[in-house]
Amino acid sequence: MSYWKHESAIVDDGAELGEGTKVWHFAHVSPGARIGARCALGQGVYVGNDVRIGDNVRVQNNVSVYDAVTLEDDVFCGPSMVFTNVYNPRAAVARKNEYRRTLIRQGATLGANCTVVCGNTVGRYAFVGAGAVVQRDIPDFALVVGVPARRIGWMSRFGERLNLPLQGEAETICPHTGDRYRLQGELCELIEEGTKEQ
Repeated sequence: MSYWKHESAIVDDGAELGEGTKVWHFAHVSPGARIGARCALGQGVYVGNDVRIGDNVRVQNNVSVYDAVTLEDDVFCGPSMVFTNVYNPRAAVARKNEYRRTLIRQGATLGANCTVVCGNTVGRYAFVGAGAVVQRDIPDFALVVGVPARRIGWMSRFGERLNLPLQGEAETICPHTGDRYRLQGELCELIEEGTKEQ
């Protein structure tokens, strides 16, 4: 077994977990789940069948990653944050054939107790603040907070706020890494990787 699990955790036959992944107390990984290397699934985490998780992902305590959710590499899911997969659930109406896919792109952070409504994409290295409710797609590097989540700034790959306006034309450099970012309109992009060690 290339991964480690606590004796109280359940990893169903058929699940695939990569080298160095750790599954902590009372977690449950369903048989169809595909999880990459060096991931950490905290206490009480649930991972559904139709779930894909990349490498180096951190899923903190009490998070349920339901069917139709994909987490790319280096995603951070804060404690007790919430995914959904049915937009208009009713206990008496079966809607398993209506799941809306949710995509969390590389390096994104989902803060504690935030909610990501199904059918949306959170962009690369975006940062969703604690308690926010994501109801629409979030662009790369965006910092969003509130209910519903609204953009209040931009974040670096390092996880620090960038010195950029909300929109317009501007450039800045991350002081930690030397990465250079460009804002064009309402989109931010990494245009040059720095040479400083992180």
